[in-house]
Amino acid sequence: MEKPISELLEFPIINVDKPAGITSFVCADKVRRILNAKKAGHTGTLDPMVTGVLPVLLNRATRLSNYFMKKDKVYIGKMMLHRDISEDELKIFMNEFVGKIMQKPPVRSRVKRVVRERIVNKFKIIKKEGRIVEFESDVQAGTYIRKLISDLGEKIGGAHMIELRRIRAGIFNINNSYKLEEVEKAFKLWKEKNDESLLRKMLIPAEIIKQVVTSLQVKEEVVKGLLNGKPLMKDDIGERIPNSELISVFFKDKFIGIYKKVDDKEDSIIAKPEFVMN
Repeated sequence: MEKPISELLEFPIINVDKPAGITSFVCADKVRRILNAKKAGHTGTLDPMVTGVLPVLLNRATRLSNYFMKKDKVYIGKMMLHRDISEDELKIFMNEFVGKIMQKPPVRSRVKRVVRERIVNKFKIIKKEGRIVEFESDVQAGTYIRKLISDLGEKIGGAHMIELRRIRAGIFNINNSYKLEEVEKAFKLWKEKNDESLLRKMLIPAEIIKQVVTSLQVKEEVVKGLLNGKPLMKDDIGERIPNSELISVFFKDKFIGIYKKVDDKEDSIIAKPEFVMN
C-alpha cells in the first residue's frame, strides 16, 4: 500500500529544476518553506547562474545526502572560445580531458584548493557556431566544469563558460524534475482541495537509496534491535553478504539504515550502523 502523504513528507526527495539566480541552499530552503518541512538539504551544489537537476532531501532524508551526492553528473553548456579553431582540432584537445585528469578547484570554491584526480567520462561537442560551442560533459562528482573549460582554454588560446545546465545527478534526471512553481502548485492543491495526485508524483520515497547503496534483507525478529543501534550480524540475514563496503538494510519495504562493513574475522559482526531510522 502507498504511504499516506503526511508520512511520505517525512522522508522524501524532490528532484528540483533549479532556476538561475539563486544558490542551491536558497533553492532547497524555498522547497522546505513551500512544504512546511523542518529541514532540507541537497545533493550537490550548483553555482547561482547554473540551472538544472538539484535533488532536495527533506526532514529525515537529509541524513542521506552524502550517499546520493557522490555520483556522476552530466551537464550541457556553452563555452566561448577566445580565438578561431576548427571543430576537428577542438575535438582533439577536448579528448585530452577525457579519462583521469588532475584538477585544482577554482579560486571562489569553498573547498581546499589542492590538485585532485577526477574522472571525465565524456566531454564532447554538440554544436559549434563560430566561437560559441555547445558541449556535453559526463563527470565524476566534484569535477568543476568551469575549471574544465578554463583548463581547455589554456591549451587552445583561451575559453570560458557562458552557460551551464545539469541534466543528470546520479539516478536523478532532468526529465523527471520539477520547477519551484510546480512544487508550490502541487502543495496548494493538496492543502486547499485535498488533491494529492500532483504532490505524490513529485515526492520520491527516500527508500530509493537502495538504487544507490547495495541493499540486503534482514529477518523480522532483528528489526527492533537494529533500529536501536545494534550491529548487523551474520545470523540477522538470510542471504549472501553483498560485496560492498556500504549496505542499505531493509525488512521487506521498510528501510532500517545504512551500515558499513567491518573486517572482523573472529566475530560474527558483518557491519556497524552509520545511520538508522530511529
